[in-house]
Amino acid sequence: MSAILEVGDLKKHFPIRSGVLKRTTGHVYAVDGVSFAIQEGETLGLVGESGCGKSTTGRVLLRLLPATGGSVLFDGLDVMAAPRAALQRLRRDMQIVFQDPYACLNPRRTVKNIIAEPLRIHDIGTEAERKRRVFELLETVGLTVEHAERYPHEFSGGQRQRIGVARALALNPRLIICDEPVSALDVSIQAQMINLLEDLQKELKLTYLFIAHDLSVVKHISDRVAVMYLGKIVEIADSKLLYVKPQHPYTEALLSAVPIPDPRTERKRRRVILEGDVPSPANPPSGCVFHPRCPRMQPDPCTIAMPPLEVVGTAGADQKVACYFPTLYDPAGGSPASA
Repeated sequence: MSAILEVGDLKKHFPIRSGVLKRTTGHVYAVDGVSFAIQEGETLGLVGESGCGKSTTGRVLLRLLPATGGSVLFDGLDVMAAPRAALQRLRRDMQIVFQDPYACLNPRRTVKNIIAEPLRIHDIGTEAERKRRVFELLETVGLTVEHAERYPHEFSGGQRQRIGVARALALNPRLIICDEPVSALDVSIQAQMINLLEDLQKELKLTYLFIAHDLSVVKHISDRVAVMYLGKIVEIADSKLLYVKPQHPYTEALLSAVPIPDPRTERKRRRVILEGDVPSPANPPSGCVFHPRCPRMQPDPCTIAMPPLEVVGTAGADQKVACYFPTLYDPAGGSPASA
């Protein structure tokens, strides 16, 4: 299986301007050296707290925001260096489903025009062919042909998100970036949307970057999971492995906050409570970005340099962690061992 998307040392720094002349007095380090690859046909979950840089990463990958540095290769082609015409061709294969189903649809356009817009922009098909394609997409996402002439305000949140998915599918993309597509929906509707995305992936052979802050949602759809904190990826692993044997203390804290339906298991498990607040991305801490809140922090080396994202312990290449003192597991019993 080959990598369809390769991201290397990606950075996005927003300037902070102040004063009468609006001079740059600092930067917000929203994304600061992110690297990962997504294999064709798989789903990579990108998780972390609000403000850690997840959505910014997704938008920079599509060049909806300009990158400060780094590289993005889609099927071997450099997205960051692509001229306008080449970038438009690339965007047929790279689409996005936005987080807010209420804000991402034009309220003055009918559903038919919203879904057909990508086809018109890329000059695909005649008007009759576009109309047939719209009807086909509506049925694919669980809506009906009768919905085509309605306006977004006539739909529920879940239905609007289905319209957003239909629009993303219009150009037959290979990669879809799902930017928290279920966070604004009720829990029961979230499950329906996750099932829809999984069915579409199998049917259309899609590749997903699934951005979310809810680890329980990501668990059901992702093949691998990358955990992000303050603009950096601190752990990336096979989904099953990450949920059973997390190695980074931040990942352990996130997992301990996910409720378990079984009351007996819930009472027995150890909760990890992080002290302090998330530092400002405009003034990140020196060394490891997590060290001000880390229970394992040692001044040397944690405050000196950011640890590299690399394989540790016995997990193999399926798990990488950026930590000087990761949780290691006994290969025989799977129990934590001293780092």
